[in-house]
Amino acid sequence: MVSPTLTAASRSRARALFFFSALFFGLSALFVRVATHLGGLSGVQVSLARFTVGLVAVLVIFAVRPRTLRATNHPLLAARAIFGGLSGLFYFKAIALIPTGEATLLNNTFPLWGVLLSFFLLRERPTLHLALALVVAGGGVFLVMGGGETRFALGTGQLLALASGVCGGTAVTAIRALRPTHNAATIFFAFSLGGVLASSPALAEPWPTTLLPWGATLAVGLSAFAAQMLMTHAYGTLAVAEAAVWQQLTPISSFAWAMTLGERVTGVTAVGVALGVAGIVYATVLGHVPAAEPAAQPRVAPEG
Repeated sequence: MVSPTLTAASRSRARALFFFSALFFGLSALFVRVATHLGGLSGVQVSLARFTVGLVAVLVIFAVRPRTLRATNHPLLAARAIFGGLSGLFYFKAIALIPTGEATLLNNTFPLWGVLLSFFLLRERPTLHLALALVVAGGGVFLVMGGGETRFALGTGQLLALASGVCGGTAVTAIRALRPTHNAATIFFAFSLGGVLASSPALAEPWPTTLLPWGATLAVGLSAFAAQMLMTHAYGTLAVAEAAVWQQLTPISSFAWAMTLGERVTGVTAVGVALGVAGIVYATVLGHVPAAEPAAQPRVAPEG
């Protein structure tokens, strides 16, 4: 039987991974904005570049540590590849059409879809505390990204961002189901491969020759690679419901990074950040669901 101290330490480590994952996801969104609005790239081109960088990075890991690639549940890996790739593609296309904050807010509905799917597919039942924490943190995210002035339209950009959220919720449910038997690198490999295939139409578009868009897309790929690997590791410990609360940090991080491009901070924004943090603290202190006996689950595949 796993000691309570070890279990608590594992949860604390997973929460720290989600925190740093959010920082890198926010940084990635900033570079997407630079690549599309300053570098002249389309959302599909940035998506292809991002997934290509991630695929190359994980192939380097496999080359250095050949036994890392261990794929057994091919249907779930395919689900991770398809829905994760579509989520990233739709999100980048949305950022190219609408403001970053609005696209990120709609994309960030993915934890809600993930909680719903995990309830039906994985039998993970969120506690009342976790549900309340998600509402509080989600309300804070709305204030942060909308600044109290968000107007919901249903244009192409908004629909793409919402579709990215639905696909993302399906993808994170697949991650949670895969983590007991698959390491993070193998799951990320499936995700990157799916993203490259989904974004391949960008090959037919004209590509720029200047340095700025290429540097920005490289930064997108590297920061997204770090964010995805950290997030995938964390899903091996936390249930989808608690992870959903922690992932409310991502749009807050996105807004914080966007401040470097001149986005303003208002009193409403400050209240939103406070609510988001309060929701996360609430979930951390009171939202824990007692873990099932670890011995009843398959052994987690080693990372190397």
